[in-house]
Amino acid sequence: MVLTGARQVGKTTLLRHAEPFASWRYHSLDLFDVRAQAQEAPASLWADHREVILDEVQHVPEVLSAVKQAVDEDRSRRFILSGSANLSLLSRVSESLAGRAVYLVLHPMTLGELHGNLPGGLLGNALAGRLPAEGQAAQDAPDLVPALLRGFMPALLPLSTRLAVTQWWQGYVATYLERDLRQLSQIENLLDFRRLMELAALRSGQILNQSELARDAAISQATAHRYLDLLEASHLFERLPAYTASRTSRLVKSPKAAWSDPGLAVFLSGYYDEQSLRQADRFGCYVELLIYHHARVLAGLLVPPARLYYWRTRSGVEVDFVVEHGRNVLAMEVKSAERVGYGDGSGLRRFLADHPRATGGLLLYGGTEVRRLGDRVVAVPWSLLTG
Repeated sequence: MVLTGARQVGKTTLLRHAEPFASWRYHSLDLFDVRAQAQEAPASLWADHREVILDEVQHVPEVLSAVKQAVDEDRSRRFILSGSANLSLLSRVSESLAGRAVYLVLHPMTLGELHGNLPGGLLGNALAGRLPAEGQAAQDAPDLVPALLRGFMPALLPLSTRLAVTQWWQGYVATYLERDLRQLSQIENLLDFRRLMELAALRSGQILNQSELARDAAISQATAHRYLDLLEASHLFERLPAYTASRTSRLVKSPKAAWSDPGLAVFLSGYYDEQSLRQADRFGCYVELLIYHHARVLAGLLVPPARLYYWRTRSGVEVDFVVEHGRNVLAMEVKSAERVGYGDGSGLRRFLADHPRATGGLLLYGGTEVRRLGDRVVAVPWSLLTG
């Protein structure tokens, strides 16, 4: 099994303390001595053990050949390889472990996890055509601003002040630039890379125009593309693809910009307090990013995992998210308002007209009631998704 995820997302804690992995032989390739052993005598790391964890394996990618040989010689031997780099994007890993590994991603936490709640069934039920019935769904409309400013990394949980959270994100970005990034690739100018991160964060939820991004960052388009690839390989940034299946509409096909943790995007965008974030012109985009994070986590719990897209016509009609699971397709729109009306579901209705086999449309908003907004379109408090 290959477990990847952003730095500080909790991979090591999970592998060292959660069952059944707590009893496995654990090696961290973050340690120079273990790293040297992995380079010179890798088989000695698992000589007397059948269940082995190799953490931070991106430091010594050549150990993968030895892992492949060990698995080929004894299929009962079990390995967990973990790291902060998206190993499925690294060619050496793909070549060495083709057909031998299951890839899993550990995402930042959700609001439901923070509240101690189990994942709800909204996404799976809606994909199956079981849309929620009208009625009161929540007592209070949740305020997402504190969660957006804090983010969802486990290490943020004990921090009690806004200053401490800001300083944590400041250190997180600095460590990524000065340590993790240099281990992935040679970057000529870290200031250019930091500037691109900030500009990409300001484009959260927007269609990603790579030429425009490169121009604003004062770098070449090829360099911008490489930097985005590195952010994606580090599980910090994602390109949300367009849903291009259509019978009648001409569609936009460029991806949208998304970040693995909404708190990182908010920090990089320069919002450090509640007042400035609430007044932000693109506040709705950060709410959309938070909903994307939760939808992505819940989609990953389905078997096989559901896929997320967005949908936009050339004329500007848009649906924030399209969830595809096998032959089932669900459209979702996000509104930051506490009240919504029939007109807010127009994009969903247009999508359903273009995709009559879709199971329905959900309009996720900041209210407390489930409301019907037309045939197969339901307004749902986002708390039913986030937990």
